[in-house]
Amino acid sequence: MNAPKKTTATSLLGLVLDGNRLDLVSVKRTNGSVEVRHAATATLTLDPLTNDPDLVGAEIHTHLEKAGVRDRRCVVGVPLNWALTLAVKVPAGLTPEDVQSLLAMETERGFPYAPETLMVSQSLVGPAEGERTATLVAIPRDHITRLQDALESISLRPLSFSLGLAALQPVAESETAGGVVALVAGEKGVGLQVTTQGGVAALRLLEGAITQEGPERTVQKDYLARELRITLGQLPDDARGAVRNLRVFGNDELAEELYEQVRPRAEALGLRAQQVKEFAPLEFGPALPPGTAASAALALAVRHLTGKPAGFEFLPPRVSKWKQFTEQHASKKLVYAAAVLGVVLLGVAGMFGWQQWRLSKLEGQWKGMEARVTQIKDMEGRIRKYRPWYDESFRALSILRAITEAFPEDGAVAAKAVEIHDRSGVTFSGTARNNSALLRMREQLGKTKGVSELKAGGPIKGGQNNQPLEFTFTFHWADAQASR
Repeated sequence: MNAPKKTTATSLLGLVLDGNRLDLVSVKRTNGSVEVRHAATATLTLDPLTNDPDLVGAEIHTHLEKAGVRDRRCVVGVPLNWALTLAVKVPAGLTPEDVQSLLAMETERGFPYAPETLMVSQSLVGPAEGERTATLVAIPRDHITRLQDALESISLRPLSFSLGLAALQPVAESETAGGVVALVAGEKGVGLQVTTQGGVAALRLLEGAITQEGPERTVQKDYLARELRITLGQLPDDARGAVRNLRVFGNDELAEELYEQVRPRAEALGLRAQQVKEFAPLEFGPALPPGTAASAALALAVRHLTGKPAGFEFLPPRVSKWKQFTEQHASKKLVYAAAVLGVVLLGVAGMFGWQQWRLSKLEGQWKGMEARVTQIKDMEGRIRKYRPWYDESFRALSILRAITEAFPEDGAVAAKAVEIHDRSGVTFSGTARNNSALLRMREQLGKTKGVSELKAGGPIKGGQNNQPLEFTFTFHWADAQASR
């Protein structure tokens, strides 16, 4: 599992973002115990992914001020619906370097985004000497960057970006009593995580497990039971055999309903169900106040304070300006650069006089033609004013033809909408039967002459229960070359 760097801070702010809900907990560690100083839940009106980071930061700052929070260091739990997951088989006998090379290659092949646009974390499941399964979890780098910018705009310093569910049920704590299925009811559905054999074997968001009619939210027990069976059935036999427990975290009415609905179905699958409403006083080592409600924000903050890994880590690396400079220029290169710089300065000094003479000569020529140039420019302005607007390149048709030719002939990929911005920026969305067809279409379109800067315009949705994938792509069109 990936772990954040240790911190010497004695107080910390835990933030968990789930849809438009923000949970915050401020904790302080003193004399072998943890004090919960502030805890609150707020509703955000601005989406961090679509609104200006400064405005999002200002709204978060308002909620922190209202709760009386003064901490500057924080750990952040990102929404589970931001995460993309991929399971990779890892053969036995590979060295750690070979394992990382394999996972890097599978990351590039398996996710519908370029590796440099993702923050990827991993968890290995199974004995080190045998065949294992790696669970890769990726979050678009832009999502993390925008949220980080919003927090830093109000002088907060994020020390970790992780998943709240992974902090509530870490891998290490599931080994003594067997594997654990952890469930958390959230704003977008039910988060499901399976920890067994030293790693996270499954991580999903069951968006259809909760339905909302007006203010009422209800658990869909049949859907939840089906998805639970499917998830456990996809695990290797040895990993499935080690899963013996199911834990539902939360103490609100929705968590109560989730526990009551899932308990008989869990027992039918051979799992012992338990609802975790409060953390045990020694849950994290240092003593917690009695009756401390179980929350992902608190789990993230206390685990970071005590140096225990919370699970997946997505904190972007920080590289100082000086380090960037020293990495780009070795000492020997600096000597050569200094010598070249001296020669350049001598050349510039010698050419400066010639440049001034040349400029004075050109200024004399300009004074002789200035009147005629002004007259011609005035004439061109009048011609341009009455010239009809037309475009012989058939730009829109060329763009539609390029998109159409990139789609497979069997109809596996279909477009729903095409938008052309400023005559060169193109955004199109549609549906695909499967990920393979979508990747072939993207590869074919990327090879089309005139198409550049092809990238995804947002996360790919769907793909569950034989539902089509919904996608959005953007690219730049240069028809000056492509339409000929």
